[in-house]
Amino acid sequence: MPPKRKTTPAVNLIAGGTAGLCEALCCHPLDTIKVRMQLSTRSRAEGVRKLGFFATGVNIARRESIFGLYKGLGAVITGIVPKMAIRFSSFEFFKTALADKTTHNTSSTGIFLAGLAAGTTEAVLVVNPTDVIKIRLQAQHHSMADPLDVPKYRNAAHAAFTIVREEGLSTLYRGVVLTALRQATNQAVNFSAYTEIKAYLKTVQPHYHDELPSYQHMVIGLISGALGPLSNAPIDTIKTRMQKETAIEGESAIARVSRISRNLVQREGFSAFYKGITPRVMRVAPGQAVTFAVYEQASKFLEQIPLLNGHSVLTAED
Repeated sequence: MPPKRKTTPAVNLIAGGTAGLCEALCCHPLDTIKVRMQLSTRSRAEGVRKLGFFATGVNIARRESIFGLYKGLGAVITGIVPKMAIRFSSFEFFKTALADKTTHNTSSTGIFLAGLAAGTTEAVLVVNPTDVIKIRLQAQHHSMADPLDVPKYRNAAHAAFTIVREEGLSTLYRGVVLTALRQATNQAVNFSAYTEIKAYLKTVQPHYHDELPSYQHMVIGLISGALGPLSNAPIDTIKTRMQKETAIEGESAIARVSRISRNLVQREGFSAFYKGITPRVMRVAPGQAVTFAVYEQASKFLEQIPLLNGHSVLTAED
């Protein structure tokens, strides 16, 4: 593909952070429903019907108030700015590094590899610690409308402090390999699909050669965002179970993954690996639609500001 206009880290930080914030505010309730479905053990009980996507959401809102759907949002927002900055900055870095030295174009394989590297980078630096905190908060079944119903973890900061104090700093990196696998495959598929579809639409719509309209960015993001979760749902379910529970002394990470996988199959069936896939797709797909649309527009706006592009606001005449 032809090289895209080069953006500075400052533009990536602000545009990515803005896009991520919009995504979190719009789509976090779907993530809470997904986590509750993945942690649910109702299917183990005989004669008890497991709750679907809408029933799970209604159940949370009824028992814990509508604010229960936003549990863990603080942890998400805290990690959104650095996560999105790292995602877009590292993707651009790896894409440039993998570009042809003569034409400066990046092949489809290069885009896929850049997405893999970007996803791994964001997983290790930001996503895994915030995921552990978020899941612990979302797993609490308390009413946010009742001030007397005090949970173990009061907010994201308190959850982080409590987890580190009681279980050690390494707990924040529990499941990091699975998180890296999930994020790497997500971003590889996400950026590859987005780039290819965007290039195709520019080809068939020559009057939009410079920039596609926002609604098309949203549609492309919706499609590319839906592909990742479908490719790695088992990884995400195992990761969620692992990060929710406390560690068993002497158990290695590989043994923990094997135990959780075995328990899922034996107690709940193979389909348990795909628990929460509906809300996850409904969370990730529109989330990517919002992210790419906002990022493209925010980048375009921020690139007009000289200070954010490394240009001095002073002219030679000044």
